[in-house]
Amino acid sequence: MTSASTPSTDTDPALRIVPNHDESRYELWRDEQYIGFLGVEVLPDGTVDLQHTIISEAFGGRGYARTLVTRVLDGYRERGVRVRATCSYVQDYMDRFPAYRDLLADTPGPRGQG
Repeated sequence: MTSASTPSTDTDPALRIVPNHDESRYELWRDEQYIGFLGVEVLPDGTVDLQHTIISEAFGGRGYARTLVTRVLDGYRERGVRVRATCSYVQDYMDRFPAYRDLLADTPGPRGQG
């Protein structure tokens, strides 16, 4: 039985996360094919607000959103970055995979949310 706290992700070596700082997002690519992105905002205190997860319709329902969010969160964990989850997908992800909840910041939301 798979642990609910460990997300299964696509391990295809052709998949890569590309930071796109100009667009405030992390993009998921397979070779030269764009799959989707996770929009982020770096807040003044260094916390990162995860705002929206968008996967191109052609790739929907295949676990790419989970792979994208997991890889981005793993990167933040390695760098000691705390996150806020305004994105409903990331909020649901945190409910499904409680092992990632330690990354959640307990500071007020970016626009008084929280």
